[in-house]
Amino acid sequence: MEQLEHNTGLVLEGGGMRGVFTCGVLDAMMKHERWFPYVVAVSAGACNGLSYVSRQPRRARYSNIDLLRKYGYISLKNLILKGSIFNAALLYERFPNDILPFDYEAYEENPAEFEMVVTNCLTGRAEYLSEKHDRRRLMAIAKASSSLPYVAQITMVDHKPMLDGGIVDSIPVQHAIERGHTMNVVVMTRNKGYRSSERDVKIPRLFYGEFPRLRVALSRRVEEYNRQLEMVERMEQWGEVVVIRPQRPMEVDRICRDVDKLERLYEEGFREGESFCERYTI
Repeated sequence: MEQLEHNTGLVLEGGGMRGVFTCGVLDAMMKHERWFPYVVAVSAGACNGLSYVSRQPRRARYSNIDLLRKYGYISLKNLILKGSIFNAALLYERFPNDILPFDYEAYEENPAEFEMVVTNCLTGRAEYLSEKHDRRRLMAIAKASSSLPYVAQITMVDHKPMLDGGIVDSIPVQHAIERGHTMNVVVMTRNKGYRSSERDVKIPRLFYGEFPRLRVALSRRVEEYNRQLEMVERMEQWGEVVVIRPQRPMEVDRICRDVDKLERLYEEGFREGESFCERYTI
């Protein structure tokens, strides 16, 4: 078994419901007690990372699969009536505080540092936020990090308008390095060799007209994501990161509601997490 250096960071990509893969990986890590001193996560990765830092196995899986089946919290009705395709009140208020209690105390007492990536709508730049004391702010950051453009409302954090961190920094491995973690384990939600075939387009003022720098960031989103994918694969080849990723092309999209597909993706993530734990210790 290979020993990773003690200061190794854990980087969690987002991807909406593709993040169910990450749920499986993190559950395997918790099973085998692979605890990282630093975690930086984006969007769905941030939400799933919370349950890892609070050390609550299967909580994220239950939220993403079982409670989706029960509550159907992804719908066009939500988008039309509430401005978000996800039922944000259910996900960030009722789930952690009532239906699926989040262990705030365990999270706060965990010495590991946990950062979530958001996009500042005013600057068009990524911010990396952490919180271990103010529980309302913690959930606001998680909500902001997962607020997908166009299908979710802007979330205010520290009186600043924020959206999904993946707009600017989908795979924040460079940030982890800048924080002093020269070796990182990166959990991806795309198979090796994937590149987005979408085309970047100039965002009209009809969308986010009051946030010109956000529109610039959105207009460069695909190019930046593909550049990051190339960077991670290059770093993997050089032995600078360990990557855990799906082995086959993704059949789950960002807003997938098919719980059978999600269950298969979770199981794939768990298998890949088990393989990692069989090979590496910290």
